[in-house]
Amino acid sequence: MSGPVLARRGFLASATGLAAALTLAACGGESAPTKPTTESPAAQGWTFTDDRGKKVDQPKPPSKIVAQVGAAAALWDFGVRPIAVFGPHKLKDGTKDPQVGNVDLTKVEGLGNVWDEFNVEKYISLQPDLLVSSMYIKGTLWYVPDKSKDTIEQVAPTAGIMLTGRSATQVIGKYEELAKSLGASMQGVPEARARMEAATKELAQFKNLKILMMSGGADAMWVVNPPEYPDIVHLTAAGLDVVKPSKVDEGGFFQTLSWENADEYDADVILYDTRTQSLKPEEMMKKPTFAKLPAVEAGQLYPWRAEVPFSYQGYATFLEELVANLKKANRI
Repeated sequence: MSGPVLARRGFLASATGLAAALTLAACGGESAPTKPTTESPAAQGWTFTDDRGKKVDQPKPPSKIVAQVGAAAALWDFGVRPIAVFGPHKLKDGTKDPQVGNVDLTKVEGLGNVWDEFNVEKYISLQPDLLVSSMYIKGTLWYVPDKSKDTIEQVAPTAGIMLTGRSATQVIGKYEELAKSLGASMQGVPEARARMEAATKELAQFKNLKILMMSGGADAMWVVNPPEYPDIVHLTAAGLDVVKPSKVDEGGFFQTLSWENADEYDADVILYDTRTQSLKPEEMMKKPTFAKLPAVEAGQLYPWRAEVPFSYQGYATFLEELVANLKKANRI
């Protein structure tokens, strides 16, 4: 990978956490498929067209689904129960990574917990019907390693859901379409949709606030580029004024600044990346230029849940928290 791609990967992906303890199932110990919580669509065949334009056809809806953690978290909230996940799902202390959302890790297998880790042998032993992953680059399934993707794609059909350049509502809608086709229960979905819509309407009252969204690393601060992120596209469409960097890095996802240049952009509010690979507020406060930013000095530094599950439940909670925080903020 090129330098900018590596940098983007470091920003987008959590590179921490212990590898899940994986062992091949004993002979006869094959995992039973987890069935949807309502009756699956009639057995007239199943078809789904993913965001690569790839159409998947099967005689019946897949029941043994393996999913990248972000995809698993979204599907779980709609009522689909994957049998295995890959990507960051456990932190160093063994607790759940926030990226995995409401997925019950005691009920799924772990195929890999860090970048470039995917237990192909275990995957084959599960005899999956479908693999689902999000995509930041069209055609590239997130956390499916290049070195083994050909083998992985021979085992079972794959479906990719595009994130970049779309709104959260579009991405959620695509996961909803997939979940419905799989016979998902949709329990709690109407109520969560109503909560998300209500919180979204409330955002318009904060249009006078200039908001900077960023992530912190040991040697650099990343200012995110709104059009590339579904959640920020949603926020700006709802009326928030989010800083757009004047010069983004190759790839378009963010602008890298040294900590000495943390004051490049004026902002009333700063939303910081809460993922495990990003610096915590107390760590960023040790950077003198950052600590002196007006928004920081005013205490208007709030969390940005950068990988909320693409479900109505996930976004309702995220937006409600954001509204509550912005109500405490003032123009500077």
